[in-house]
Amino acid sequence: MAVTSDASAPPDPVVAELLAALPADRVLLDPDVMATYQHDEAEWAEFGRAAAVVRPRSTEEVAAVVAACARHARPLVPRGAGTGLSGGANAVDGCVVLSTERMREIVEINAAERLAVVQPGVVNDDLRAAVAEHGLWYPPDPASSLWSTVGGNVATNAGGLCCVKYGVTRDYVLALELVTAAGEVVRVGRRTAKGVAGYDLAGLMVGSEGTLGVITEVTVKLRPLRTSPRRTVVGFFDTLAAAGDAVSRVTARGVQPAAFELIDRVCLHAVNAWKHAGLPETAAALLLAQTDLPDPAGQQEAEAIHAEFVAAGASDAMLSTDEVEADALFEARRLAYPAMEQLGGAILTEDVCLPRGELAEMLARIEQIAARHDTPIATVAHAGDGNLHPMLLTRHGDEAGKARAQAAFEDILDAALELGGTVTGEHGVGLLKLSGMRRELGPEVVAMQRAIKAALDPQGILNPGKVVG
Repeated sequence: MAVTSDASAPPDPVVAELLAALPADRVLLDPDVMATYQHDEAEWAEFGRAAAVVRPRSTEEVAAVVAACARHARPLVPRGAGTGLSGGANAVDGCVVLSTERMREIVEINAAERLAVVQPGVVNDDLRAAVAEHGLWYPPDPASSLWSTVGGNVATNAGGLCCVKYGVTRDYVLALELVTAAGEVVRVGRRTAKGVAGYDLAGLMVGSEGTLGVITEVTVKLRPLRTSPRRTVVGFFDTLAAAGDAVSRVTARGVQPAAFELIDRVCLHAVNAWKHAGLPETAAALLLAQTDLPDPAGQQEAEAIHAEFVAAGASDAMLSTDEVEADALFEARRLAYPAMEQLGGAILTEDVCLPRGELAEMLARIEQIAARHDTPIATVAHAGDGNLHPMLLTRHGDEAGKARAQAAFEDILDAALELGGTVTGEHGVGLLKLSGMRRELGPEVVAMQRAIKAALDPQGILNPGKVVG
């Protein structure tokens, strides 16, 4: 159903119902304002025009919105902060976009049980800061943690820099409150350390991108705040393949860094140009590894990583305990994507994940794909768990360049699958990875997923067209 601005047209029945059921400030109808809610950060992912954008403040208001959409069989697209990179939050024509940005309450921090209960609109870094005051730590830390919300992180099963050692969002979700496609409020999961009563429905919801229910509250487990001194090992490599070999060597040695990141020369240059960071740009790639074990184990682990960097042919490698210097380097990693945006072109971002032993081969294939399609590709990576984020660059308005980049995008997916990897490690399927997901899973598994979708959302109103298509 397309949106119309014709004043003589009959009022949209869903919009009329929402206006009657909710406080006036919850419903946005101004086309210019709504335009800012119609899509996420995924380049070239299609999106439509919403009939309304709703910003509820409570579970009850979310339930009212979903129930209204269910009564009218109207599409509903949940949205967090809009930092996604796969089109998972993109509107479809005539839908209601439900933004959780105003649901920002930290409901509970329980130090004794090491858990927190939050609304979905709580910003990741705000949760981390709040629990730190209680001597606790929430590990999932996507590069967008300054802006992305816990609800969006749950919807995509976000990872981050610390996930190589401490796991991804799914590893920390204990329980969820959510609104079903019928508008009913239910709770899944548990607050206890163990529990196997029935199917793991909380686990099913994590990574489902709003296609199975609308999350209204999240209970996460926490860890004690890290207090051991952190040591950072920095390695400079003349080729991406050598950097990949260093990662394989560290992994084979059985060392477990707390963070293990790769930044290529193009990204370092972009960060320098934007932030005047003074980062070195002579090497093809920079590897950052960090340990957080207490001494003497922490020192031994850092020395082992340094030795493997040297063995892999690092042009330079150093070990540092200067946390200010280390924070600056890791901040450069977090700033890589927004720094690339400052270059002024379009960026199509990949999210493939490989067995760590295949990292060097995959980095080599990415270089070959870039040359074959005449498409510049910059790469950052959560190297320690094989999660690569190649960024394909084109000039705005360059249709031939866009076509080449899209072909390169698909070739990268195919290369990842050939090497035993997956088409998405943490960004989600959304719209951009639909064909890649089908190639990866095969028709039988896709049919199983569609059966789950049909059982929980028989009208198909929740974020239609995403994940299972």
